[in-house]
Amino acid sequence: MHPKDIAIADFTYQLPEHKIAAFPLAERAASKLLLYKDGIITQDVYKNIALHIPAGSLLVFNNTKVIQARILFEKPTGGVIEIFCLEPYEATNEYNVVMGKKEKVKWKCMIGGASKWKGGVLVKKLAIGNEQLVMEAKLIEQLTDAYVLELSWLPASYTFAEILDMFGDMPLPPYIKRKAVDTDKERYQTIYAKHQGSVAAPTAGLHFTENIFAALAEKNISKTNVTLHVGAGTFKPVKSTHLLGHEMHSEWIDVNKATIEQLVNNIEGGIIAVGTTSLRTIETLYWMGVKTILQPAINAGKLAILQWDVYEQPLAETTYSAKEALLSLLQWMEKTGSQRILTTTQILIAPGYRYRIAKAIITNFHQPQSTLLLLVAAAVGDEWKRIYGYAMENDFRFLSYGDGSLLFTHMPQ
Repeated sequence: MHPKDIAIADFTYQLPEHKIAAFPLAERAASKLLLYKDGIITQDVYKNIALHIPAGSLLVFNNTKVIQARILFEKPTGGVIEIFCLEPYEATNEYNVVMGKKEKVKWKCMIGGASKWKGGVLVKKLAIGNEQLVMEAKLIEQLTDAYVLELSWLPASYTFAEILDMFGDMPLPPYIKRKAVDTDKERYQTIYAKHQGSVAAPTAGLHFTENIFAALAEKNISKTNVTLHVGAGTFKPVKSTHLLGHEMHSEWIDVNKATIEQLVNNIEGGIIAVGTTSLRTIETLYWMGVKTILQPAINAGKLAILQWDVYEQPLAETTYSAKEALLSLLQWMEKTGSQRILTTTQILIAPGYRYRIAKAIITNFHQPQSTLLLLVAAAVGDEWKRIYGYAMENDFRFLSYGDGSLLFTHMPQ
C-alpha cells in the first residue's frame, strides 16, 4: 500500500493526560528505557543504555539548540500578543549568520492574539542592570500559514541570539500545559546542543549525560552529529483522514563531509539514530546520494527531498546500498567543492518505508495520529501497538519530557 492511502485512524491509542510528563525527572539518565529487539520487550533505565547497544555501533545525534522563540508583548490596553518565531525570513539560510545579526531581522512567525493587533509597532522593554533594552515588532506581510515580522532592538550592539535569550521564553510543546520556568532553559536542551535554530528540542537526546557518553566510549561505541533545526511543524497533527491530505513540514538540515564519511565507515557496525530528527536526516542523506547516482551533475538546489519523493519514480524502485549512495554523495561533494550539505528535507517516513541506514532508533513516545508515530511504525510494523501498550501498562511517561525507547528495526535492510 502506498503511504498516501494510509488511514491515520489506524495509528491512534488512548493517551490520558496524566501520562504526559509535565516536568523532566530530577536526573536525566534516570528516565525509563523500553527495549525492543527481535520481538522481545524489556525495560531498563537510560544510565545503562550502553549495555544494550552493540560494540562498534555509531550513534547519530542532532546537535541543534533550542532558541527562546516565544516572546510576549503587552499592549498599552493590557492585551497580550504572543510572537512565536518559526524560522528566518532572510536572504541567507545560514542560521548562524541570522542568529548573529545585529539591530534587526526578519522572521516568519506565528502570532497569538493576532486579531487584537490593529497595526502599529509592538514594544517590549527590559531593564538589565543599569541598561534599558527595547525590542520592537512590526508586521511586514501575512502569509498563508504565518506572518513575516521585522524584529528590531536597542542597543543594536546585541545579536539576535542574545536578544532572544533576554526577551524570549522556552517554547514548550503545546501539550505541556504550563508556563516555561527557569529550569526549562537547561532541561529542554540537550547537553551537547550547539547550533541555535530549533523551536522544539530533539527530545530523545535529553536523557544523555557525560557519564553515558563515557560508558559508550568504553564499549567502543562511537558518535557523530548532524544538525536538523526542528520546526513547530513537528507537532502539526494529521487532520486529514488519509496521509494523502497531509502536508509534511519541511526542515533545514546541515551535515558536514566528515560525518558522512563516518556513516560510510560504520555501515557494517550498525548505525543508530538518536531521535526522529537524526533519523530523518540520515535517511535523507541516503536519498540525496541516490539522486547523485541518477544525476551526477545535479544542482545543489535539487538535492532537497520532498514529501513523496522516496515513494515515487525515479527514486522508488532503486536498489542501491547505503554505502553506494553515501559514497556517491561524497563524490558529488568532491566535484562541487562542497564541505557540507545544507538543504531542506520534507521526507515522510511511514509504514511501507524501508530504512536504508538506521538499524535502530532511540526515541521518546509520541502522540497518537502523529507523523512521528508513523515513523516508529515504519521501523517496527504493527508491533508499535504492543510496544506502546507495554509502556502504558508499565507506567512509562509520555512525550517530550517523558521516558524513551531503544527500538531495533526488524525490517529488511
